[in-house]
Amino acid sequence: MWVILATVSALCLGFYDVMKKLSVDRNNVLGVLFLNTLFGALLMCPVIIMGLSHGYYGLGGTLEGHGAILLKSFIVLGSWLLGYGSIKHLPLTIAGPVNASRPVLVLVGALIIFGERLNAWQWAGVLLGFWSLFFISRVGGREGFSLKSSRWVWMAIGATSLGAISALYDKYLLGRYEPLEVQAWYSLYQLVIMGITLAVIMRVHPSATPLKWRWTIPLISVFLTVADIAYFYSLSMDDSMIAVVSMIRRGSVIVSFIYGVIALHEKNIRLKLIDLTILLIGLTFLVIGSL
Repeated sequence: MWVILATVSALCLGFYDVMKKLSVDRNNVLGVLFLNTLFGALLMCPVIIMGLSHGYYGLGGTLEGHGAILLKSFIVLGSWLLGYGSIKHLPLTIAGPVNASRPVLVLVGALIIFGERLNAWQWAGVLLGFWSLFFISRVGGREGFSLKSSRWVWMAIGATSLGAISALYDKYLLGRYEPLEVQAWYSLYQLVIMGITLAVIMRVHPSATPLKWRWTIPLISVFLTVADIAYFYSLSMDDSMIAVVSMIRRGSVIVSFIYGVIALHEKNIRLKLIDLTILLIGLTFLVIGSL
């Protein structure tokens, strides 16, 4: 069942990336991100309201529980700020593969933080994953997006790194709290943090790009909320494996890649397809090594 949930999450994440690209194109990134956090919080607020109506304050009713979720909110919002900024300027066929390398970083994080030992399959997957990042940077250099010259690529890598940290932290959180509680409270805290952040930034450095309403903006929150709910329930199951779940979720890159090719007519597709194939082979090695 956890594999099915992870697959549902992957499909929703693919459409989530497409909606993000359509929403931030020639639009105010911070404004779109704030609306995303607003709609996400509204979608999950019934969970909080139902708990409060029964005198339950969520997450064990402790400051420790809420502090843990508050930390997750900061991590995820940092990833989103970098990710939204990068996807506005990068082609989907570059941003997608960079984001899809997240399971490689999750495994490296497990190696460093939890002292896990990698087997030959996993080492092969990690090396192919980093080779994929190098390769997509070289391909991106043909379009003006390389590690040497483009801050947008580095922002995408930063977003992916914070996303990997969040994934490692999720396994810890979901061993202690209910998935819907985690989703609901971190959505609420994200809204508060993003509101304060937006107010400060707009006061210090007002954006010259106006916010334009698009119907793809609320769809960002819808697809992300469904993706996260499926993901949290998948991870909360006793037999679930975070390396496998992460790999399945990164299959979302296929959806955004196809959209970038068919709808956006992006360049250097053959070389990017080679990179995507290298990455998917590396992710497959991670799954084999984790079984």
